[in-house]
Amino acid sequence: MTDKLIINIGRQLGSGGREIGRKLAEDLNLRFLDKELITLAAEKSGLCSEFFEKADEKPTNAFNTIFSMRFPFINDGSIPGYNCLSNDALFKVQSEVIRELAEKESCLFVGRCADYVLRDFPQCINIFICAPKEIRIERIMKQNSLDRQKAKELIEKTDEKRADYYNYYSSKTWGEAKSYHLCIDSSIMGINETEKFLLEFINKQRRRNF
Repeated sequence: MTDKLIINIGRQLGSGGREIGRKLAEDLNLRFLDKELITLAAEKSGLCSEFFEKADEKPTNAFNTIFSMRFPFINDGSIPGYNCLSNDALFKVQSEVIRELAEKESCLFVGRCADYVLRDFPQCINIFICAPKEIRIERIMKQNSLDRQKAKELIEKTDEKRADYYNYYSSKTWGEAKSYHLCIDSSIMGINETEKFLLEFINKQRRRNF
């Protein structure tokens, strides 16, 4: 059994997926990577992090007219091969960062198609966290101080964006059970109990497969 472990978390907005992922990373002593990947990809490429932030979890056609240009904002040590800035090029840089991290240490990745990027890594466990829309709306209203309509619109827009990104780059279906080892509704047990359940599941999978 290898000591290295990679967990990939897909999540609906408002499902508590990021919070659950962070708790799992702490309990399993894994490096937690969500927005942190933007900074690491910017450092690797020499590009401003703003490019990765604008392209974050968006397929190539979403910002193609903005990013299909020679990039003017690079630092010393940038990668010469990325001489045309597109979402596909940015996805490639971020994917390289994900693979390099997974090769070096145990990690938990949130989103960014990490399960597809690491599809050839046998020590991966891929999980999708969801919840009913009304529960997610309530959660986003509290977290972001939004009214119900704005929270609903944010959820729908974000879910659509994440689905388009995942489906485009992975050729699989975001949130579909066969795309993951486990899909779970966090509203059934709540955030803390869902995390405990996943912790038990992950440990059993490690003993069985790794």
